Amino acid sequence: MQEFLSCAVELAKQAGKIQLDSLKKDHHIEYKGAINLVTEVDKKCEALIVGTLAKHFPHHDILAEEGSGKRKQSEYRWIIDPLDGTINYAHQFPFFCVSIALEFQGELVLGVIFDPNRDELFTAVKGEGAFLNGKRLQVSNSPDLVHALLATGFAYNVQEEQADNLDHFAHFIKKARAVRRPGSAAIDLAWIACGRIDGFWELFLKPWDIAAGVVIIREAGGQVSSFDGGSFDVYGDEILTSNGKIHQEMVDVLCQNR
Repeated sequence: MQEFLSCAVELAKQAGKIQLDSLKKDHHIEYKGAINLVTEVDKKCEALIVGTLAKHFPHHDILAEEGSGKRKQSEYRWIIDPLDGTINYAHQFPFFCVSIALEFQGELVLGVIFDPNRDELFTAVKGEGAFLNGKRLQVSNSPDLVHALLATGFAYNVQEEQADNLDHFAHFIKKARAVRRPGSAAIDLAWIACGRIDGFWELFLKPWDIAAGVVIIREAGGQVSSFDGGSFDVYGDEILTSNGKIHQEMVDVLCQNR
């Protein structure tokens, strides 16, 4: 596993450098949906990561946001978001990152998130703990929802989808200390792991948005589930994660109108 981790860390740092070097340049922007953007930097970072992983681990599956990975019917699958927070990036809003995860036999076993703006590297391997720049992480001790800082986001289909998360946002803003919406789910999850945020929920995220963060949170002592507190599916439509202490209160809020 150390070989996989070392490779993912190096690629995340290289992609982060590409992002910072190109941040203030004019970008070629394409649209995957009404508000769903992709830039040339997303594609450049993905080409670097996917190309290198395919070279070093040619028999592994690769699932990448921009579609450049291939299925190999392997027990191993890399799950990659080359630039999480593309809208932020396009606006030079400094909240974006690189996210790389590894799945083995259907189980998430490795996560790497690199935030180039703060030079923060979050890493975790299943059973070995979670770390920020080499220092072990632990989720927060916030005891209840009223003392909690939460984060969430809104999917790219928010303008069309009836399940738009606005009702949940309204409920939580009345129950928690505060709610934030920074715009990069991967960083939100990393910040759960290091205790800066106490809870997070969102709808319609993709595996590449959350896979690495889920590993890191679990290894930092946090809890991950569906909205009703049941089993979490990285390929599903719901994620609820917290420090564990406020988890049931968050489930109660999310389920109050079901």
